Amino acid sequence: MVSRTHPGMVRAHNEDSIGVEAMCGLVVLADGMGGYNAGEVASGIAVSVMATEIAQRLQHANPIDLDAASHEELAVALLRANIQKANTSIFHASQSQPQYAGMGTTIVAGLFYDNRVAVGHVGDSRMYRLRDEKLAAVTRDHSLLQEQIDSGMISVEDARFSKNKNLVTRAVGVDAQVIPEIHVHEVRVGDIYLLCSDGLNDMVTDQDIEAVLYSMQGNLPLAAEQLIQMANDNGGRDNVSVMLVKVLGDFSEPRNWRTKLLDWFKK
Repeated sequence: MVSRTHPGMVRAHNEDSIGVEAMCGLVVLADGMGGYNAGEVASGIAVSVMATEIAQRLQHANPIDLDAASHEELAVALLRANIQKANTSIFHASQSQPQYAGMGTTIVAGLFYDNRVAVGHVGDSRMYRLRDEKLAAVTRDHSLLQEQIDSGMISVEDARFSKNKNLVTRAVGVDAQVIPEIHVHEVRVGDIYLLCSDGLNDMVTDQDIEAVLYSMQGNLPLAAEQLIQMANDNGGRDNVSVMLVKVLGDFSEPRNWRTKLLDWFKK
């Protein structure tokens, strides 16, 4: 697992935040928004809440257990509850401190367990998966542009040049409540998962991302550096952050999944 973040070629501050909790298989990325350094504060709160709360809860619990309150798998319940907890923390800070008024953040998180990954997201930060040489989006943007694509108002090709590219329809911390989208996916040995802020996919096409991940899949640090370099070479108009996770082996629950996961997360 590797992660890289860069302010880009235009912005003075980096408002992206990233976090990893290898002991519980959690990766999380947030792209903040707001005046001055408020976006940085919002994304930092979101990542800190997610990493701290989920890691603490999973010290003595298993992600495949059923949550007593929701009857969902604990992995899903933890993502849902802690995205909401992050939302509450950011919202309260923005309401009580004028310099943070209106701040918010996107979020995308993956919790790997039992040969699966639970994915939660709000906004337009993305998760992709490279499998069998093909790149596919795991998440779907919560954005005005995505709604226009879905309704047929604009084609995917034309969407790359739209002025509405960065208008999100959901964000963490903007309102008192937030509805995260959460799904669970099977993982396979050899899969590569990419989490990124829109500073990557706004600057680099999916085809070019696919080519980099496929050609450099044996060297994730180099792949991460290359993706950020490409975003900056193409204009670097926003902060850009990438996280790459490669599935190196089986980590099913009966097979000491936590030890196996920790081993390949640190490679």
